[in-house]
Amino acid sequence: MKLITATLQSLTQLFLILASVCLASAQEKSGFYLKAGDRVVFYGDSITDQRLYTTFTETYVVTRFPRMNIFFVHSGWGGDRVSGGGGGPIELRLKRDVFAYHPTVVTIMLGMNDGSYRAFDQKIFDQYSGGFQRMVDDLKKNVPQLRMTLIQPSPFDDVTQPPKFEGGYNSVLVRYGEFLKELAGREKLDLADLNTPVVAALQKAKETKLEVAQKIIPDRVHPGASGHLLMAGALLKAWHAPAVVTAVEIDARGKKVSRSEQTEVTGLEVGDALRWQQLDAALPMPVDMNDPVTALAVNSSDFVESLNRQILKVSGLTAPHYSLKIDGAEAGSFTKEQLGEGINLALLSTPMAKQAMDVHKLTLQHNNLHFTRWRQVQVPFANQKSDRVQAATRGLLDAFDADEAEVVKQQREAAQPVVRKYELAPE
Repeated sequence: MKLITATLQSLTQLFLILASVCLASAQEKSGFYLKAGDRVVFYGDSITDQRLYTTFTETYVVTRFPRMNIFFVHSGWGGDRVSGGGGGPIELRLKRDVFAYHPTVVTIMLGMNDGSYRAFDQKIFDQYSGGFQRMVDDLKKNVPQLRMTLIQPSPFDDVTQPPKFEGGYNSVLVRYGEFLKELAGREKLDLADLNTPVVAALQKAKETKLEVAQKIIPDRVHPGASGHLLMAGALLKAWHAPAVVTAVEIDARGKKVSRSEQTEVTGLEVGDALRWQQLDAALPMPVDMNDPVTALAVNSSDFVESLNRQILKVSGLTAPHYSLKIDGAEAGSFTKEQLGEGINLALLSTPMAKQAMDVHKLTLQHNNLHFTRWRQVQVPFANQKSDRVQAATRGLLDAFDADEAEVVKQQREAAQPVVRKYELAPE
């Protein structure tokens, strides 16, 4: 009997491994912009330096494509322009903060500071356009085969607060973004618009609740986490990110699984209650809908519909109401009509959402390690003449790199598929 049980367990484990491999293979053919082995550098000014739209983007990629080994570096520096800034001139910034990482993909978002927070000025614009062109030329020269995504600048909030001058500063940023669109077309580069969708969300949020909408970009320049989430969504959509986390349809009357996308469904049992198991290929994007600003921003946008759909649909149910448990934990209570239409598990507090949030915490942890290494050790001690200081600096840099590598390893392990047990029972 023990031998039979052990054999069944081994066969089940083998099936799950094979299923996971098949799901991973399907993901790699999804058409997503990033590929296994990519090294992505996010470059920009203080908005990139906030490390929010960038870490949201990273967490999405790691949770949606857990088998892809993609490395991320966040190289924003507050105050930067196309000429450089507090971190040094553009030549130094690119050499130290981009080229050194041998990227395959670079995103560039500059413009907020370049426009000088005033009405459009042709001379200032010429400095921006010329400097951006030189930056693109330098990147192409030093990193052959590099894929570049030029980012049309995120907005200055002239929506929830009155413009400071006629036309508003965001109209200047839009004009700079139009130049980037022309440049991307001319140089055969990729483009992401982080202005238009955020402005649209601000307009809708303003009509819903003005005082909360004003917190999406609280100082009109630097978005809070909610604004950055929308920006990450805009970048991911430009990269053709898939909307579906998983999609499952169960026919309770027919006692069968009618559809399973991005997941393997096994062990379906249909009685008064329904029970089954799922091995999902991906996790939902962790979004804190309990935060009122985040909830308003998300509900004023298409973020959920376009990037975070984890649909469970169950037809043929007979009882009026059902409770859903996942791994024994309550996920929610629903009518049979709601289940028949489909519920989005990505909006619920589920074990999958908790797993994704754990991944995001590790995303933040490894980025904090890198930031400390870069800004508090590498840059301040770069020109020290003392051999002892140089040796100590190298030791510290190596220690930070080793710790970050370990956290990245933990991040990837935390994102791997886990078999979940579902129970849908009448109330």
